[in-house]
Amino acid sequence: MRCCRTVTRGPREQPRSTPTPGRRKVHYLFPDGKEMAEEYDEKTSELLVRKWRLKSALGALGQWQVEVGEPAPPGAGSLGPELIKESSANPIFMRKDTKMSFQWRIRNLPYPKDVYSVCVDQTERRIVRTTNKKYYKKFSIPDLDRYQLPLDASLLSFAHANCTLIISYQKPKEVLLAESELQKELKKVKTAHSTDGDCKTQ
Repeated sequence: MRCCRTVTRGPREQPRSTPTPGRRKVHYLFPDGKEMAEEYDEKTSELLVRKWRLKSALGALGQWQVEVGEPAPPGAGSLGPELIKESSANPIFMRKDTKMSFQWRIRNLPYPKDVYSVCVDQTERRIVRTTNKKYYKKFSIPDLDRYQLPLDASLLSFAHANCTLIISYQKPKEVLLAESELQKELKKVKTAHSTDGDCKTQ
């Protein structure tokens, strides 16, 4: 069965789901060759992982790019992992959503809350964070781009605890409605039993 969920307007096909203890994995194949894999908590239906994979100009599959969830381990350099490693003390940026908010966590940031600044850049459609010049990050919210929704600074907030900066953006009602409809749709999807890590299309 070929599967696809379009995130913009247009026709779509049904996704496929594979069972994993405590999680439900859903795999999408788009007409342009893109693949998206999502994992949901079986009890709460919260999104745990979303990652994308693209094809090269020659048709080869690229590496998975994580949008939501724990980032992939840093790639080793050309001299091998035993010689080049990313320091475990470096800031680690990841997205971990809740039911009501998009949320990002940046670990290993020991500075107090009052040195951080969080704002919205409407021109670049980015959330900009700055600190006392020791850390700087720009990032977007792909979900809002896909739904063609504007950024609203009033929905943005942040907190700091245990050396972790937590940035939250309240989900607009349009996103909440779309996610609710998606969950209803996923409940109708037949489960495909597979021993592979990714659900394969047929």
